[in-house]
Amino acid sequence: MSLPSYAIDDPDFYLDDVETAYRRLRNEAPVYWCERAGFWALTKYADIDHVSRNAQLFCSGQGVLVKDPMRDGTMPDQPQSIIYMDSPAHLRYRRLVSKAFTPRMVKELEPRIRQYACESLDAVTPGVPIDFVEQVAVPLPMIVIAEMLGVPKQDRADFKRWSDAIIAGADLGVMSTMVTVQELFGYFLRVLEERRRVPREDLISALAVAEVDGERLADDEVLMFCLTLLVAGNETTRNLIAGGARALMQFPDERRTLAADPALLPRAIDEMLRWVTPVKTFARTATQDTMIRGQRIAAGDYVVLLYASANRDEEVWGPTADRFDVTRATDSDHLSFGIGPHSCLGANLAQLEGCVLFEELLARFPDFAPAGEVEVLRSTIMNGIVRMPVVFAST
Repeated sequence: MSLPSYAIDDPDFYLDDVETAYRRLRNEAPVYWCERAGFWALTKYADIDHVSRNAQLFCSGQGVLVKDPMRDGTMPDQPQSIIYMDSPAHLRYRRLVSKAFTPRMVKELEPRIRQYACESLDAVTPGVPIDFVEQVAVPLPMIVIAEMLGVPKQDRADFKRWSDAIIAGADLGVMSTMVTVQELFGYFLRVLEERRRVPREDLISALAVAEVDGERLADDEVLMFCLTLLVAGNETTRNLIAGGARALMQFPDERRTLAADPALLPRAIDEMLRWVTPVKTFARTATQDTMIRGQRIAAGDYVVLLYASANRDEEVWGPTADRFDVTRATDSDHLSFGIGPHSCLGANLAQLEGCVLFEELLARFPDFAPAGEVEVLRSTIMNGIVRMPVVFAST
């Protein structure tokens, strides 16, 4: 049976039994040419790992999204996000914020992370359905990244709206997000000006005085940093928490195993990250002619990395790759945080937030179940859940 023509650039591709498509691609066409979009799609772990680690051979500066404004010429004339940078600029800019995300600095956040997780869960009434996304998954990462940036509590309500609009705009086109981005920039510009007058112990204050090559960052460079940190620090963890909770409902035996042995939580969070793969795609551009599995990739070719497929690769995860297992032990790392120079700065933070949230949740509510239809996010980038009604049983 011939391979179907897969519309990998269409958000709907990721909604309908995408795991079957991934499996066929891994087995029959691991280096797949998506004719309609004009790019290569990689589905095997080893190939995605290779491309991600070789930033000189596969660059980020010509686009990183499945539908990228860099490719169609609609990218606004503004400083680029760090995710579009190549070395040496990428490394210099990454160092400006990396200290805030070291294991030691993240560990110091644990008491506040636990406080915010408990506040969300304390508002849950057993037996009364809630939207798990809105009430549990959204608040924790949003509050934490807002606090790290230095955003006052009364201003945090706009964060979710801004972040959601920017993620949606990645598939709708850059013009659809311009109003949101300008609103966000206007807000952070006011905060930046205030921090230059009265510095505080937060990321915006640090960026206000940061230098690259002996020069202070321009205002619009700081604003782009704020936008990137807001979206990256919010969306990934939100989708880990929501998707992880959904998996625990789909596999109640795994939920009971985890509730009975909280020491499994670090391993379980890694399994949730593998299973959910909150960021399911990114892309690179070949800087010179090369070969992947015998297929010639020409200089200038666009290469899409399907992380969600790599995280189910049977050559890495074995015959149980399609099973959710909170006890899974493996020598291989999932690719949910990427790998190589552009690996996620906030990986330690996301893992800690996930561990703390599920520790507190399962201690209070070891038994919970769906209470309605799950609405998933239509996106080529994020494996997200928009709405997920859940009811918690009394203990």
